[in-house]
Amino acid sequence: MKKSLLLIMMLLLSLSLVLSGCGGSQPAAPAPAEPAETESGETPAADGDVIRIGVFEPMTGANAAGGALEVEGVELANELYPTVLGRPVEFVVVDNRSDVVEAANAASRLIERENVVAVIGSWGSGYSMAAGPIFEGAQVPAVAASATNPLVTQGNDYYFRVCFIDPFQGTVMANYAYNNLGARKAAIIREVSNDYAVGLASFFEAAFKELTGDADAIVEISDYQTGDQDFSSQLLNVSSKNPDVIFAPGNFTESALVISQAKTLGIEIPFIGGDTWETPEFIDIGQDAVEGVVFSTFFDADAPLTEETDVFLQAYRAKYNREPAAVTALGYDAYILILDAIERAGTTDGPALRDAIAATSGFPGAAGIITLNADGDAEKNAVIKTVQDGSFTYLDTVEPQ
Repeated sequence: MKKSLLLIMMLLLSLSLVLSGCGGSQPAAPAPAEPAETESGETPAADGDVIRIGVFEPMTGANAAGGALEVEGVELANELYPTVLGRPVEFVVVDNRSDVVEAANAASRLIERENVVAVIGSWGSGYSMAAGPIFEGAQVPAVAASATNPLVTQGNDYYFRVCFIDPFQGTVMANYAYNNLGARKAAIIREVSNDYAVGLASFFEAAFKELTGDADAIVEISDYQTGDQDFSSQLLNVSSKNPDVIFAPGNFTESALVISQAKTLGIEIPFIGGDTWETPEFIDIGQDAVEGVVFSTFFDADAPLTEETDVFLQAYRAKYNREPAAVTALGYDAYILILDAIERAGTTDGPALRDAIAATSGFPGAAGIITLNADGDAEKNAVIKTVQDGSFTYLDTVEPQ
């Protein structure tokens, strides 16, 4: 009897608990919290809303210093302009290791693993040329900052650039040799394993012959390989032909060594070159030997070109406490041009973004106004600089004809 009474009491208790759980007096679940605002007043986007831009540069190997300078520009631009279409922008740096095979691998990684919507780079035309078909096949637009070889964009509807190209640069330096140095005979020492150097040398040669009206105006062409350390045979061969000037396009390291060894050999023929020389390592390696050399480049901090130039310079000087290299300004420009195109396209869809980039006209970059022609190339001024007292020093600005 006691067991039955205990069972009845337990059943009544269970029933009361069930009935209290079905009533409308239980508290409601808390409402989801509103997303917090950032300091700018924008609501942070979910991870899936992030727009990823690839940065495809040599971060190790022979051209690492050039790649690092371009990345500085991209990083600064991202700090100043971190969103587009109300979404955060993240840039992903992939190292192409100063190697054309690795360049293709790096390009594939950006497309297949990093899911980027656009790509910036590369320092070094050969690396851009190796990666170009991959970007085009994936319909992901790429914007080179300083790759000047015409073949980077030629025949590739998805590759663009914010710098001038080598036919113009070669002509600028041929004109400088002819008009400013009074040269009528020239020699060329080129880094034959470097697509940029070979292309630029070819354009200089054609322009110089046309200026002189002399098919034999180039008295000698001597070649060396990337990574070579001894250039005495090339220098002695060239100097024996008595040129008025030596045009020596190549990577900053080898170029500085060539000029330094020329001074050691007592060769006093003037050296001129191209944009790759404007790298701090060129002066660090060449020291006093590179004093007085002249080269073409893209930008000079003492000659602001647009309002964006001032924005860039103020931010760069505040962050790094030094003057920027020309390729740093171009890396910055490549980033802000892509963001401008995304805004105009209203999407990150590859073909639509490609069309928006191709339509770029009158865009104010840090390194000047950018208008892209039918080949995807920017029509820009060239700047001529020299090395004076251990610093890159402005000489002149040359406009395209």
